[in-house]
Amino acid sequence: MSASNSPNSPELAPHELLAAAILESVKAAIANGELPAELSSNAALDEITLERPKNRDHGDYATSIALALAKSAGKPPRQIAEIITTSLKSNEIIERIEIAGPGFINITLVKASQGAVVNTIYAQGDKFGEVKILSGVKINLEFISANPTGPLHLGHTRWAAVGDALARVLIAGGAKVAREFYINDRGNQMDLFGASLAASALGQDKPEDGYQGEYIDELAQEILIKNPEYKKLSGPGAIEAFREAGYELQLAQQKRVLDNFGTHFDIWFSERSLHSGDGIDKALATLKSQGHTYENEGAIWLRTTDFGDDKDRVLVKSGGELTYFSSDTAYYLDKRRRGFDICIYMLGADHHGYVGRLKATAACAGDDPEYNIHVLIGQLVKIIEGGQEIKLSKRAGTIITLEELVEKVGVDAARYTLIRYPVDTPMVLDIDLLKKRTNDNPVFYVQYAHARICAVLRNAKELSIPYGINHYQADLLTHDRERELLGSLAEFPRVVASAAELRQPHRIARYIEELATLYHGFYNDCRVLPLGDESPSAIHSSRASLCDATRQVISNALNLLGVSAPEKM
Repeated sequence: MSASNSPNSPELAPHELLAAAILESVKAAIANGELPAELSSNAALDEITLERPKNRDHGDYATSIALALAKSAGKPPRQIAEIITTSLKSNEIIERIEIAGPGFINITLVKASQGAVVNTIYAQGDKFGEVKILSGVKINLEFISANPTGPLHLGHTRWAAVGDALARVLIAGGAKVAREFYINDRGNQMDLFGASLAASALGQDKPEDGYQGEYIDELAQEILIKNPEYKKLSGPGAIEAFREAGYELQLAQQKRVLDNFGTHFDIWFSERSLHSGDGIDKALATLKSQGHTYENEGAIWLRTTDFGDDKDRVLVKSGGELTYFSSDTAYYLDKRRRGFDICIYMLGADHHGYVGRLKATAACAGDDPEYNIHVLIGQLVKIIEGGQEIKLSKRAGTIITLEELVEKVGVDAARYTLIRYPVDTPMVLDIDLLKKRTNDNPVFYVQYAHARICAVLRNAKELSIPYGINHYQADLLTHDRERELLGSLAEFPRVVASAAELRQPHRIARYIEELATLYHGFYNDCRVLPLGDESPSAIHSSRASLCDATRQVISNALNLLGVSAPEKM
């Protein structure tokens, strides 16, 4: 074992040091015959599970490893726990260890070991929290699929925030991530868009089933300014010309709004490209080679029922017309051909039916639907202002747009609030609350914690209190509030890992809120700056250093959400 991975390596966080020590204890017990050799391949040893006890009297960490190994070992959990604790008692990072209940092991770390996380944070800086669980994995994250026929609405807004945060979390987890926007630029809606623009520009009635918002009139006039000759067009030629010009302008507007929202895409994928190239043909050939297509009444079907779908799906109609499902299938296979290991789809609340068919498509293509494809379904968002739900956009004539939401509350408040809830639950976004500068406003609460720490550190500098890695003494931090704060800081990499594994960036937001609460408790109960004529001492320097480490972690966490960490508020 290399020094960097040894149980006592200073590069490891406290919980990593402890997990490594427990693993070494189990391996030693297997080697000396106290535990059976069969345990060496037990899955529970792949990652030692540690929890933070809610009751601090139960220690800094608890593990149920003895219970997990009991069945395979053929021994009672408490007996296994006794074997492990006997070995661990001599470990220099452990202050106290005890067995509870049927075999839980509660562990309290020595103060210096618990406090060592501050040194790790200083050493890693803005990289603290990054983990390697997805190292080498290439992920395609498609989190907005929209028609280039109007402004991005509130449903897109939720995905714009959550998808971008998920990309950041996956990257922090070690993955290589491509953010992808799927442009629905093919089909009848595009022709209706062109017809609506042409009618507006030429002074005609818009189609009843066309686009009616004020933005259509604005787009039509913008097109005429750039292309005055379009005034002479009529019929299909006018529809096509206005459709293509409107497409270009509307897509540029969507890109601009997303950029202002802090969401940037690596790939803008056009649905048209699947049909203009050989994407569909390649997809059909791949599925045919896997033996999962068949013909019936002149149509080509994909036998998705072989893999759990409720019915087989038509790829090509009897008249030769391609179905939407053929586009979906070709799109998935195109992603896989581009070298992505995992394809994540983030779909709207009305797309539950897509989950089964997408997974069945992956299986038909010879992939593992439980690994290669992951589908997230987002629920609806309501906006409340003045106690009333806002349903209509002033410009778009539909539900409120991303741009309008940002105008009301700002980028940070919109992003943070949309991210902090699990995507599979409906949410209500209260405009009046998000404008408040009080602790009731979650984004203000966490940003204020960061700004408060920055103010403390400015005051420390004015008082000539040195802080930082060379002025930090972990063994001086003995107060319960200090230990709670240190323990929470040490948890950050694990929170990032779980958020990446479970595709749940809201875990980051909830972590920051808990960390902010612990910091405020620490600040109230532990004097960071000297009072009156009191001379600065090592305890003040160590506490200021703890403040600085907390500031770094809050900043790192907010960055994962694409939210700013202000130094003053």
